[in-house]
Parts: sequence; C-alpha cells; structure tokens
Amino acid sequence: MDNTGLQTLLYRYFFFGWLFKDVSRGNVYERDAAWRHNRQQARWLPTYMRRWLWCGLSLYALGRCVEMLFDAPALSAVFYVPSAISVPVNAVIGAVWLGLKALPGPL
Repeated sequence: MDNTGLQTLLYRYFFFGWLFKDVSRGNVYERDAAWRHNRQQARWLPTYMRRWLWCGLSLYALGRCVEMLFDAPALSAVFYVPSAISVPVNAVIGAVWLGLKALPGPL
C-alpha cells in the first residue's frame, strides 16, 4: 500500500508540476523525449482546471452565504480571496495546456 502523506496528496490534487519533466536538461534526444512526455501528460490539465473551477465556485458560494447570513464581510473574505485566486490559476493552466498542444517541440 502506498504511504503517501496527506500533504503530498493535496499538492498532487491541486498542482500539476509533478506530472512533467524538465525540457531544458539533457541532450537533444532527452529533451525531445521530455517534450513528448509533457505533451502526453497535458491530457490531465483540463482535469486540474475543473478542480480549480469547482473549488473557486464553492468558495465563492460559501463567502456569499457567510456574507448574507452573518453580515460579516471580513469573515466572507476568507472564502472570497481563495475563490479569486482560482481565476489566474486556471488562466495559467489553460496557457500551459494550449502551449503544449500548439507549440512545436525543442530543436
């Protein structure tokens, strides 16, 4: 059984960097193999976008509920700020996904 810790699992659930290899290291063949690997792994990026989207929407809804029910704008900011952070994270994931799909590999 895998003894991966909770922090590692949460990191892997929300952040995709562990899926990809460094294309700037090695000779031309190793870089090309890393690029092909990264292009194959790009299929998981829409999953990460959905995760961030749903977390952002859920946190926004929680913030809205806290603001309406308790009339506590400072407390609702605890939910609004992470919700707002999900927007640029999704933009970055989308740019990476499009880049891996559209750009040519290393020379």
